[in-house]
Amino acid sequence: MIGHSIDKLIKVMRNEPWALPVQDEAFWDDLAARLMKSFLPDFLNEISHKVDEIIEISPDLAEPEILTKVTGYMVEFLGALSASVRIYDPNTGQMLSYGSHPYQEAARETYIPLENTVAGEVVKTQKTYLVPSILHEDLYGDKDVITRRGAHSLMAVPFAIPRFFPHERETVGVIQIYYPEEDRNFPPLDIQMAELMARRLSFVIARKKILSLYKINEKKEAIVQKVFQKIGSREGVKMKDVFNRVIPEIADIINVQSCALFSVSGNMEQVVLEAGYPETPGYHGIGKSFPVKSEPAIELVLKRASYTEESPYEMVTPSYVLVIDPQRSKKISHNLKKFAASYNINSILYIPLKVGEEVTHFMTFDALDLRKGYSEWEIEIFLFLGRELMQAQRMEQLDDTLHDFKNPAIAIAGFARRLKTILALETPEEENAAVRKYLDILVDETNRMQEMALSIHQAGNEQLVNLTEILKKRFEINQEAIKEMLKANVALQEGPFHDPLPVRCYVIHLERILDNLLNNATKAIPMQGGTLSVRTYVESHWACAEIANTGQISEEDRLKLLEGESRGRGIYITHRLVRLLKGQIEVKIGKNSTTMIVRFPLVSD
Repeated sequence: MIGHSIDKLIKVMRNEPWALPVQDEAFWDDLAARLMKSFLPDFLNEISHKVDEIIEISPDLAEPEILTKVTGYMVEFLGALSASVRIYDPNTGQMLSYGSHPYQEAARETYIPLENTVAGEVVKTQKTYLVPSILHEDLYGDKDVITRRGAHSLMAVPFAIPRFFPHERETVGVIQIYYPEEDRNFPPLDIQMAELMARRLSFVIARKKILSLYKINEKKEAIVQKVFQKIGSREGVKMKDVFNRVIPEIADIINVQSCALFSVSGNMEQVVLEAGYPETPGYHGIGKSFPVKSEPAIELVLKRASYTEESPYEMVTPSYVLVIDPQRSKKISHNLKKFAASYNINSILYIPLKVGEEVTHFMTFDALDLRKGYSEWEIEIFLFLGRELMQAQRMEQLDDTLHDFKNPAIAIAGFARRLKTILALETPEEENAAVRKYLDILVDETNRMQEMALSIHQAGNEQLVNLTEILKKRFEINQEAIKEMLKANVALQEGPFHDPLPVRCYVIHLERILDNLLNNATKAIPMQGGTLSVRTYVESHWACAEIANTGQISEEDRLKLLEGESRGRGIYITHRLVRLLKGQIEVKIGKNSTTMIVRFPLVSD
């Protein structure tokens, strides 16, 4: 086979004008032998070596790194000046810069159009495009490359990565190889070698994709395992613990400074920070709500605004919004720019999470790296993580609600028994007031249980309420809980009260806060008895409710209470709800007493 190829080569050479005078058969036989024994093996060995170098590139490298290595091999083998890669991005319809040799990405345009460009023409035709003179090529717009790089001609070679699934798109791109010569003649062998190396590049990227699919499944399994380990724990679901378990699983994908899960109001006007990592005081304001319009990037995520002014500092796709440079992007507010600068955040990824076609949540990933893009498999992992965290958040809300159901349930059971006793006495006239009172309480508490069930999905509307009035009512309800718990020798003290004491809040949240604090204080009273007291007052711009009980805790336990940590779930729920209402919690230790103080912003006249 090889001998036959050599014979064909010799025949072609003998027909060349320069070879016609040479008719000595011995000369051509000797030349054929030399080609077979020396030149051809060395040539094939060099080609094989270069192809092997490409094939053996580690698939663990990032795609831009792989492409940079391949372009380096091509430049060396073809004696070129430099080479660069562009990949077609179907989301934007543009050609994305994706690696070069020597590395010059900072000086290259992030995107160039598909239409009226050399790269675009190669992608559309999937054929090699030769440019003997960049200066005279209409499809090559950046003529400054001649003076900037000393490049005067180029060869643009297509490459493609086949799709793995029916719903996928084939990845297509172009490798542009630059030469210093003007009016360059491109030997067919150079063209064939460039095309061969481009095909081997496709193999490397395809192998990386196969390994990526394997990693995706591994990541998904690890995320599910971590989430379900936490969901299955006896203390129930706490989002901060879920975050702390899951986020390290994506550390090899993104050098994350922080990430957060936000929920979106039904009218898509407000967002609420539901959970964040790390949960460092002052870093994430868990429970904080703010208008969508205050952050232009979030408007893009929720499709409340159109991305009309394209910029190299953002990437907007149907799957995500990436802010490549927060300090230069116009889609980042002044406050967020300051925050990013303080914590060395160099790119921000926004991932919308949908129920059906509606965006109900989104996640943000603040990266230390200056990321210009994310691969499909990385985005798939982030979307999967987001959906799992949404489920965990629902489980947390359900756990919280089930925990707080016991207070109205105890009250209803106690008042129902007392009502039954009164009715059994058959003295409705004398006890009419008490009957009405207990019936009112039964109705109120039944309604409250219904509201808590609905709060799994929504918290209702903020209202202007009287903190003192609600504390008095919850204190009265708690008396029944004391009887049901068979607590003996508990003295109840009310007041003094500041009345009225206006605050704006979600009523169901305020009632749950006070119920949990009263319930915990009641349980903490020693078996031999003690005092449970409540009062309200104004302190600066705060409306304050104070609940005190007999029984002292250690300083270690006091600090745990301040941080929302305790063996029971109630204090954890209370902290979350107090943050949501923009309030504060304080714990004071006295001589054989413990006092819990909750403060909420006072509504002035």
